[in-house]
Amino acid sequence: MTMSRKVSAVLFLSLAVTGCAPLAIYYKPGAEVSQMQTDSLTCETKALKDAPVANEIRQNAPIFYPGGQYCNGGNCYFRPGYWVQGNIYTVDTNRGLRQRITQSCMANQGYQLVELQLCNPSVANAAGLGQTTRLPQLSENSCAIRNKDGSFQIVEPG
Repeated sequence: MTMSRKVSAVLFLSLAVTGCAPLAIYYKPGAEVSQMQTDSLTCETKALKDAPVANEIRQNAPIFYPGGQYCNGGNCYFRPGYWVQGNIYTVDTNRGLRQRITQSCMANQGYQLVELQLCNPSVANAAGLGQTTRLPQLSENSCAIRNKDGSFQIVEPG
């Protein structure tokens, strides 16, 4: 597989996985979506100032593969063991703190973080194209439709 195909495959899988995940939004009954987005951006900016990105490069422990004795027709030889380096990865040590600061800031403005299940296709088709501009009262049946432009629609199936 060529490098561009690998990148395309990874990108496609990433989009497919996020397309199936519940919609996580900050919710306050009756709030304008545009105001929620402004408040969220303000809180995220504050959190980024208070807990800036602090990337650390880390490495998993190396792995030792022991050698062994191999015999063929009475002739035996020993293959030595060998080490394989651990994977190198990056961790933002302030990510969790930034999320908590953002949630606290939004809570101070009356929002709570909620996850809405995505509507099944029949409900989405019946609802038609649209987007939510004011956050409605939620119930256990409420579901969400993600639009291609990044907006969303909250639906109360009937």
